[in-house]
Amino acid sequence: MLTEDAQNASPGACQLLVGTSGYSYGEWTDAGFYPPGTRAGDMLPLYARTFPITELNYTWYQMPKAPAVERMRQKTPPGFCFAAKLTRTLTHEVDPDGWRGQAAQYRDGIAPLLQARQLKAILVQLPPVFRRSPDNRRYLAALLDELAGLPVAVEFRHASWATDRVFAELERRRTTLVSVDEPDLPGLFPCLDVVTNPDLIYVRFHGRNAGGWRSGNMQKQFDYDYREEELRQWAAGPIRNMAEKARQGVVFFNNHVRAQAPRNAVKLVELLVSIGLLNEMPKNKIV
Repeated sequence: MLTEDAQNASPGACQLLVGTSGYSYGEWTDAGFYPPGTRAGDMLPLYARTFPITELNYTWYQMPKAPAVERMRQKTPPGFCFAAKLTRTLTHEVDPDGWRGQAAQYRDGIAPLLQARQLKAILVQLPPVFRRSPDNRRYLAALLDELAGLPVAVEFRHASWATDRVFAELERRRTTLVSVDEPDLPGLFPCLDVVTNPDLIYVRFHGRNAGGWRSGNMQKQFDYDYREEELRQWAAGPIRNMAEKARQGVVFFNNHVRAQAPRNAVKLVELLVSIGLLNEMPKNKIV
């Protein structure tokens, strides 16, 4: 499923950015990613010494406000980029009467990143219970209408959305389908390398801790350390396949426990450099 633009994209022309889902974790100081005693407010500029992009987690928990977003943005160097999760009241806890107003608030809150051209994507992360039903299809279509003009990527968690009709609609809307690495469990959205938007591919590594996913405990769910061979298969397989059909790509590691995410992200960068999909290593290597 490829647009004509994607089919005509030049191999090796995709600009890939690799980072982690979130950056403000106290345990990353204990694990050695941040220096001892690093305060939460100082983590972003330190993070930006290694990675060129981050995926904002806090915008899922609370509505972003433009002044706070601008203060955060000013802590980053030129060229640093962001992806931002859509707030949970638009994906998980939807108010049927007020969600359109909340979508407008989100637009206003995230505006500083858009205006500074530092926003690569808005991540619409949908819950596993969000099945492909008529009501949910209508809601998602209306939500995407409200977010029109923004760089939107949709992550499905339920396997019922893995159909050509869904991919064709995302392609029509020039909306990115998020590719995920997660446990192979019944009902979860499968690992796919489908490109629905030649402007952007989006990959998220959640880890493969099946027991943790079943437990419902978030700390266990994202406790996974990728083996080099697992990352090599992704680099030479799905990521390469998708990169040949798109102009830009973002990759995030969500296995944040014990700073596994930044370690795995650096290893993936090494592998992408080795096969010619990236040109250089991060400035500061992480042990």
